[in-house]
Amino acid sequence: MNPNLQLARLLQLASPALPVGAYTYSQGLECAVESSIIRDEASAGRWIADLMQHGIGCYEAALMAAWSAGDFAEIECLNAEFLASRESAELRAETVQMGFSMRRLLRDLRDENLVPVATLVEALPEVAFPTVWSGIASRWQIEPEAALTAHPWSWAENQVMAALKTVPLGQAAGQRLLAELGRQIPDAAVNALNLPKTQWSNFTPTFAIACARHETQYSRLFRS
Repeated sequence: MNPNLQLARLLQLASPALPVGAYTYSQGLECAVESSIIRDEASAGRWIADLMQHGIGCYEAALMAAWSAGDFAEIECLNAEFLASRESAELRAETVQMGFSMRRLLRDLRDENLVPVATLVEALPEVAFPTVWSGIASRWQIEPEAALTAHPWSWAENQVMAALKTVPLGQAAGQRLLAELGRQIPDAAVNALNLPKTQWSNFTPTFAIACARHETQYSRLFRS
């Protein structure tokens, strides 16, 4: 594939215009603001960076590798593991809803190259968002390292936007946060690709507690 077309496809996958409703979720960040764990720009940056380092990317890296190898049994297993790893009802509902929307987008794109992805995910009773996202990136011949740069970037951008609304923070603070997070993402992508299966982990207990508490939070803007 033409490198410029690869870049265009990658930008499409990372775009906030992707019709999956990511902007409606904060993934516990709103509860962290309510609990004063996040109070300002610095604490927001720590929360997002820590979660990106310890909880984001490992499963996505494995899914990218499995799609590249055409290992459909491994993809199905990793999808089930990802769903099982969602600690709260809202977190699980989020990835299932976004996975459903991404699966519908597969049909709407009318791209014959994506038929193998559609065939697999249509057979799954529930599909996690990273499963479909990684499949599309692989079929569009996007290099795994590039895909694992774009995926956490898109997630981090959504987290920063949630912080702007809930802390609240100014636009300049948001750009500073994105600049710092962007500096960390390339190393995180390389580490994720090289991480052995025995070290995969999403053990982030404070994050899990925040997501669970958000379910009963009295006043909130986001769905998770």
